[in-house]
Amino acid sequence: MESRNGDGGARGSDVLVVGAGPTGLLLAGDLAAAGLSVTLVERRPRRISNLSRALVVHARTLEQFDARGIADEVVAGGHPIDSLQLFQRGRLRPSRLPTRYPYVLFTPQYEVERVLERRAREAGVTFVHEARVVEVEQDADGVEVRAVTGADGTTSARFRASYLVGTDGAHSTVRKALGLPFPGKSTLRSLILADVRLAEKPDRPFTVNSVPEGFCLLTEMGEGWYRITGWNRHHQLPDDAPLDLDEIRELLHHNFGTDYGITECRWKSRFHSDERQAPSYRVGRAFLAGDAAHVHSPAGAMGMNTGLQDAANLGWKLVAVLRDGADDRLLDTYQRERHVAGRIALRISGRMVRVAKMHPIPARIVRPLVATVLNRVRPVSDRAASMITGIGLSYPAERGAHRLVGKRAPDLALAEGRLYEVLRAGGFVLVGPAGVRFPPTAGVTPAHRTDGGRTTLLVRPDGYIAWAADEADDAGLRAALDAWRLGRL
Repeated sequence: MESRNGDGGARGSDVLVVGAGPTGLLLAGDLAAAGLSVTLVERRPRRISNLSRALVVHARTLEQFDARGIADEVVAGGHPIDSLQLFQRGRLRPSRLPTRYPYVLFTPQYEVERVLERRAREAGVTFVHEARVVEVEQDADGVEVRAVTGADGTTSARFRASYLVGTDGAHSTVRKALGLPFPGKSTLRSLILADVRLAEKPDRPFTVNSVPEGFCLLTEMGEGWYRITGWNRHHQLPDDAPLDLDEIRELLHHNFGTDYGITECRWKSRFHSDERQAPSYRVGRAFLAGDAAHVHSPAGAMGMNTGLQDAANLGWKLVAVLRDGADDRLLDTYQRERHVAGRIALRISGRMVRVAKMHPIPARIVRPLVATVLNRVRPVSDRAASMITGIGLSYPAERGAHRLVGKRAPDLALAEGRLYEVLRAGGFVLVGPAGVRFPPTAGVTPAHRTDGGRTTLLVRPDGYIAWAADEADDAGLRAALDAWRLGRL
């Protein structure tokens, strides 16, 4: 499809992605790697910011990166932590997660963006910087977007594509242009963020504490820098109120008994935290993903990770429709699966922040109780870790489906390599017992278990199980493949 800018040139693509944060970069890279033409429009000038709020990459996101061959690079730039101390010495232990990545990876968002941007550029994504969307129009064949471009915003450009995806953050212009509300509420006012150098090195790369006055997280970022994230109930100020080092030192003292001797501060900010979710992630040929679709409190560090999972879910479905001829109804499953996932993330992060900001009297009872349960009741602790990290998330399955359908596929050892290595081909993977022969099927890579398991699995490109059978069932397999292609799910 073709679009026009002010100079009369064509700007057309299969998919137009608006917003070059982690969600938009992963999605655009996936689409371009599959052979689609992709334009990524970004309001900011071309650069990777060295300042960002997100600092955590969870295990399920690392599995998605593994399926794209970039996990090792991301891990190499971060700090894996296999145990997280929460309130009143309560601990979560991701080291017990059933994954190749049994830890929480601390790495700045800009490092994740750097890897994802390079991948997207190498795949052929067309980047357009300094462009702000102001209008979205749809017809039966596609979407047309008008944007103002350039540093002064005086030039107009038009982009046309078969589909549009807004990944442009909490203040999404795409969401507003689509007329979608963003219901929810503010959960914390006057949150503090600061990147500092410290004279005294903390004894752990990540530490968090909660006191009657509030809470604080201190995270090592590398190259001598530490990120402070905290809240003081006695400093409830507007976002634009000045933030000085004395207030930051006070926050550290309250929570850790020391300010670690701040020697330098390169960035500090005060902001508020919201819990919001768009009622629909799809309007015709336009979609929302990441913070444009949902925003969370920082508790659990689920925001960026949930957005990246949105991208992993939507990308292969757009490829199936645009490249492989699947029915457009397949794209409705994005709303069905990811809207629920967004609600779960809001619920989990909301509960955590409510415990964190609890007033002192009830907190004396609740926080020790939470800590005791996390430390002593392993099923509860493991379940919490699996849901926060995304390992435990499942998608809805039809009634009567095999018990594994909708669940995350583990990284099975196969005769052809690890499952997530085989997924790098970008299509479905059909996993069966050793020695079984599968008929050739377009878009499906056959693979064989080496663990002695007899269950046959049809694994989606995003690593979730689309169909399973404990005995040979060629008719069931064909029906499942047809259902995914036709969107009859």
